Order: sequence, then C-alpha cells, then structure tokens
Amino acid sequence: MDKVMSNKKMIALYILPALLLIMVIVYIPIVLTGYYGLTEWNGIGKPKFLGMENYIELLGDGKFWGSAWHSLLLAIFSTLSLLIYLAVAMVLATKIKGANLFRKIYLIPMLLSSVAIAQLWLRMYHPSNGIVNSILESLGFADPPAWLSEPQLVLFALFIPILWQYAGFYILIYYAALKNIPTSIEEAAKIDGASTLQIAWRIKLPLTMEVIKVTIVLAVVGSLKYFDLIYVMTDGGPNGSSEVMASYMYRTAFRAYDFGYGSAIGFFLLVICLVVTWVIRKYTATKDPIEYS
Repeated sequence: MDKVMSNKKMIALYILPALLLIMVIVYIPIVLTGYYGLTEWNGIGKPKFLGMENYIELLGDGKFWGSAWHSLLLAIFSTLSLLIYLAVAMVLATKIKGANLFRKIYLIPMLLSSVAIAQLWLRMYHPSNGIVNSILESLGFADPPAWLSEPQLVLFALFIPILWQYAGFYILIYYAALKNIPTSIEEAAKIDGASTLQIAWRIKLPLTMEVIKVTIVLAVVGSLKYFDLIYVMTDGGPNGSSEVMASYMYRTAFRAYDFGYGSAIGFFLLVICLVVTWVIRKYTATKDPIEYS
C-alpha cells in the first residue's frame, strides 16, 4: 500500500475520476454561467456577446440590491440564531432527563422537504384560520395581521420557518462538538468551584470555537443563496418585499427568459459568497488553535 501511495502516477489515476466529475458538475457550469453573463440570450439560439454590459447594468439595478439587502438580513438573523442553537445544544449535552427525545424532536424539520415546510407554515400563517392568528386572537389581539401579505412583516415572517428548518442541523453539529470535549476538563473545573455558566463561557465556548466559525460560514453563505422556501411561500411578494438574490435570478432567467442577465446575477452571487466566505475566515482565523489537554 505504501508503494502505491508513493507512486504519483497511481495517485493521479485514483484522483482523476473524482476530478473529472467535479469539473463536469461544478467548474464547467461556473465558467459557462460567467460566459453567458456576458451575452444577451433568451435560452434559444446563439447568444449575442455584449461584454460587461450585463454586469454594469447589475451594479445599478435597484431591484437586485433590494433583494441583496433581504438576503443580508436573512444572513444576519441566521448568524444571530446560532447563539440560540448553541445554547440549546449545551443544555442537551448535559445529563438532563429527556435529552434524547428533544434531540429527535429538533431533527424532525431536517426530515421534511422545503416544500412540505412551506405548505405547513402557509397554513399556520393563514389570516383567518391559521394557528398563529388564532393564538393572537385568544390573547386579545382583535385584528391580527396577514403575515405574508404585508410588506413590513412578510420578510420577518419568513425568517421564522427558515430558522426552524435548520435548527436541528446546527444543534446536531454543536451537540457533537460539545460531546467531543473530554469530561475530565469539566470535572476539573467543577472541583475548582466553577459554576455551570462559567464552564459554558470559559471552557465549552472556546473549545467549540472552530466549529462555531464553520457554522457561521454555512449560515451566512446558505442565507445569501437561499431560495426554495421563499419561492413556495411568497414567490418574492408582495411587490418584491421578500425577494432575495436567488429568487430574483430565477425570475429574471426563467420568467423573463433573459438568461444572459440571469447568468450575470448568478455569477455575481457566486462572487459575493466567495468574498464573504474569505472575509469571515480571515477575520475569525486563530494563530494558535485551542487543543484538548
């Protein structure tokens, strides 16, 4: 085995199938998207080369920047929600009664498709017989809002099911990271008189920081390119109040049949995600990562 692994030709031969697959599925579509963004094309016939016109138009497109602002708000809310997920994971990682049951309950949204979750919350938000307004009416609110029809509320109403959908995913990641911390460290802290809050803040949080950084990247990038649940629940409405970058790209390419401009939006979205990922990793990098003793 050592002889095979020291042979560079054999290593290249093993890597080649996976590399070709990645090229076909990932890199070639990215290059084609960037190229089509330089053209005027309705999806049929030969594209007309425009140069940088689509990208220049994109920089002055108010609808795009409005959708980018909505995506940014979702990214901010998703990042802040990680604090809640981490707190829940810390509770579940302790020896409390029913922890196994709660872990399974939190994972239920991960088993459902985005379309099923969207249909569920559409019924919950129904203005006349939805459970949300029924609860508000029982609490004394005479005229509860139509959550998905009011421009000032729709975006924040959508954030709730989105964050609920991925709660189990992040809680599971944090739970695994916390359970990976040696119990001897926590026991030594307890012997020294540390409280539960001090152990969480001074021991568990620093030891899971690398995992937290990864989840921040996942949450931010995932929010910037989020599409499916918003598309099913509101289709970007009312009047673009819940439009995000991915839904605006879809509307431009597959509704208006402007694949050139839609490709420019998609490629620009890719660039934004790469830049944001680089910034997060740069400013959260640690020279001396914490290691378990």
